[in-house]
Amino acid sequence: MSKKPAESSAKPSRLPPSSNWLALQKSLKPARKKEHQDFPRKRRKIDHSPSPSARATSAIMQASDTAEEATTEARKNGESLPALRKMIFGNVEYVDAQQQPGKYLALDCEMVGVGPEGAESSLARVSLVNYHGAVQLDEFVRQRERVVDYRTEFSGVRETDMVNAKPFDQVQQQVAALLDGRILVGHAVYNDLKALLLAHPWPQTRDTQHYAGRFKVAKSKHVALRHLVKQELDVTIQGGEHSSVTDARATMAVFRLHRKEWEKGSAPLPASQKRAREHTEEEQEEQEEEEDVHAGAGKKGAKTRARLPGGGRKGVSSGLSTIVRRSGRGASAPGNEEKSKGGGKSGGGGGTQWWKELGGAGRSKGSMRL
Repeated sequence: MSKKPAESSAKPSRLPPSSNWLALQKSLKPARKKEHQDFPRKRRKIDHSPSPSARATSAIMQASDTAEEATTEARKNGESLPALRKMIFGNVEYVDAQQQPGKYLALDCEMVGVGPEGAESSLARVSLVNYHGAVQLDEFVRQRERVVDYRTEFSGVRETDMVNAKPFDQVQQQVAALLDGRILVGHAVYNDLKALLLAHPWPQTRDTQHYAGRFKVAKSKHVALRHLVKQELDVTIQGGEHSSVTDARATMAVFRLHRKEWEKGSAPLPASQKRAREHTEEEQEEQEEEEDVHAGAGKKGAKTRARLPGGGRKGVSSGLSTIVRRSGRGASAPGNEEKSKGGGKSGGGGGTQWWKELGGAGRSKGSMRL
C-alpha cells in the first residue's frame, strides 16, 4: 500500500521585502493611512504675540497718544479749559495783580418784577468781573416800587437781599466809573445797559451773543448764554437760581476762548478819538431830536439844542418828564432866563413865565415827552 505524501498544514510565508522602493511604498501606504486615521495629527499652535520689547514699545506709544489727546482737549485757542471752568464757579485763588480791574470787564444784571402782576422788570443786582473772573462790583439795588415778583427761581434775588441794597443812582455811578475807558464784555449787553440807563461806545463793547453769530460759533444769532457755555466749555449754568456773578464769569470765559479772533478789526479807539467821536454823536443826536417849528409859520425853523435833564441821551429814559422848549419863545433854560428891568422883555420873551402859557387860548401848544 503506497503511502500518500503528507500535506503540509503550515501557511505559506510572506514574500521577503522587495528591494524595489516603489513596491515597498505601495505595501506601506495603506498601513500609514490607517495609522493617521487612528491617531489624527494635531496642529501646532503658533504664537503670534509680540515680544516683551515690542509690547513695551506699543504701550509707550499708546500712552503718548492718550497724553496728546488729553492735552489737546484741555486747551483750546491757547486757553486752558479746566482753568476756565474753575473760573466760572469761582474756584480760583487770585494774586494781587489779578484782582485789579484791568482792560476788560464783564457785566451781568438780574431783574425783579414790578408793576401790574410783576410784568415790568426792575434792576435788582449788578455784577462786574475782570478778565480773570475776580469780582469788581456786586451790589443789590434798592427798589423804589413795590416788588410784586422777586423771580427767585431765575434771578436768585430774595426779599432779605434788599436790606443792605444801595440806591440806584449810587450803583449806576459806580458802574459808570468802572467802565470808563475799558472794554465792556457781556451777553446781549444792551439789555443790561438799558436797565442801568447807561451807554457805552460800541468800539469798546464785546457782545458775545453778537460775535457768536457773526463768526459762526453758534447757529443762532440770538443764542442763549447757557447754550453757548455748554457748547464751548461743556459747563452747565443757570440750572436753578441764576447768579449774575457766575453769568458774568461765564461770559468772560467764552470771550477769552475767542478773544484773538474777535479782537481782529475791533480794536478800541484811542482816548482822544473816543472823546471826539462821543462829542460829535451827541451833537448829531441833539440836532435830530430837538427840531421844532416856529409858531404859526408852517415851515421848519432853526434847530434847537435843548439839553436833556440829568445828562440823558436819546432813546434812554431817565424817568423824568422833559418839556421841549420852543424856539423864539423864552428859549433860555429855566433858572437862566434874563430878566428885563422895569417889566420889559428881552431875548424874545425872556423874563416871562412861558411854561404857564402853554396851551393858552389863541396860542399853539407846546409838547411834553416822558
